[in-house]
Amino acid sequence: MTSTTRVVVIGAGLAGVTLARRLGELGTPALLVGDEDHPPYNRVLLAEVLAGRYGPEVIALPAPAEPVRARVTGIDRAARTVTCADGSRIAYGTLVLATGSNPVLPPLRGLFAPGGELPEGVHAFRTLDDCLGLSEAVRPGVRAVVVGGGLLGVSAARALAVRGAQVVIAQQAERLMERQLDPVASRLVRRHLTGLGVEVHTECRVRDVRCAGGAVRSVELADGYALDADLVVLACGVRPRVGLAREAGLAVGRGVLVDDELRTSDPHIHAIGDCAQHAGTLYGLAAPALEQAGVLAELLAGDTAARYTGTRSLTRLTLTGHDGTGPAGAEPTGFLDLAAFGETDARPGDDVVQLTDATRGTYRKVVVRGDRLVGGVLVGELGTVGALARAWEGAEPLPDDGPLLHLLTNDGGS
Repeated sequence: MTSTTRVVVIGAGLAGVTLARRLGELGTPALLVGDEDHPPYNRVLLAEVLAGRYGPEVIALPAPAEPVRARVTGIDRAARTVTCADGSRIAYGTLVLATGSNPVLPPLRGLFAPGGELPEGVHAFRTLDDCLGLSEAVRPGVRAVVVGGGLLGVSAARALAVRGAQVVIAQQAERLMERQLDPVASRLVRRHLTGLGVEVHTECRVRDVRCAGGAVRSVELADGYALDADLVVLACGVRPRVGLAREAGLAVGRGVLVDDELRTSDPHIHAIGDCAQHAGTLYGLAAPALEQAGVLAELLAGDTAARYTGTRSLTRLTLTGHDGTGPAGAEPTGFLDLAAFGETDARPGDDVVQLTDATRGTYRKVVVRGDRLVGGVLVGELGTVGALARAWEGAEPLPDDGPLLHLLTNDGGS
């Protein structure tokens, strides 16, 4: 393959690896370039590695070939080459940016050491190196503060609790996982975490990280209350990695702007995954990344009709851990399954159906607008999730031959 036809993919995460693998299957091999020292892995499962449930090798992604390990520092669009940190250049015919996202580091006093690095004991939670560093530092009884109570923060807190840490979540919003869950479901998640020994603080803002001897000692909240800490995990969200695209003069919003062919403002450059912004939307989830990779592979292999029109994504998470009856460090005995999709908060005029079993800690809710299912959340029992997800993703009119309650009681063969 000559340089004028070669596909080069920057980023060896889920989106980039999936694209390269699919292209290889279609007879259009791609050169994969990644900047991590580990083989490609599934970032979604990092919390399971931290919890000790999986070893790093278990979450490895099947790549078509070992990626070139290099940090790309620039794109020369005129010459159609990318420059690496070691000075080498890689020629491309088509370039794909699958650069992912970086963790958001909040503007806290004391967060950075004099050299610009995080103090000892303070960790982001985005890469396998982050995960391995945390795994090495955590031990029974260690005091850990997780800053952020979204999906990532809840996953990290659960994993640390499983390892025997004394965990506190500091969440600025009024409830946990406020972007995915409604108040009832959020309370069930909070109850589950509390049962694992996790202390949850909501509607509180962290303002200061206090260190001594270069290591973290406490986290101070805006009201002056201090949380003792041997470990601090920053789970404050992510931001698309768009530096390469911006410096190359590509159109950038919150992410790299792409059309329905996942093409940037340069016709020879595409973008997929966390770094791509399509029709005003940044997805930041696995399902859209996989779908974008599949569509782009078809396009680059010659299917001119392939288009990406957006993804309606389901958030699904299994929280495993102690149920309070076993010793710290024991095999997990408690779990909580949850799934959320679409709009979980109803608008005026919407129909809402809910089933709650407080004793068993289960909750099901769907939101119906007119004759369409527009969202739902399930906690504890996911028997109907397959049928609900299909009805929501298809955006088809619901049958009018029965009560809406059947949406929550018919498993649809799932």
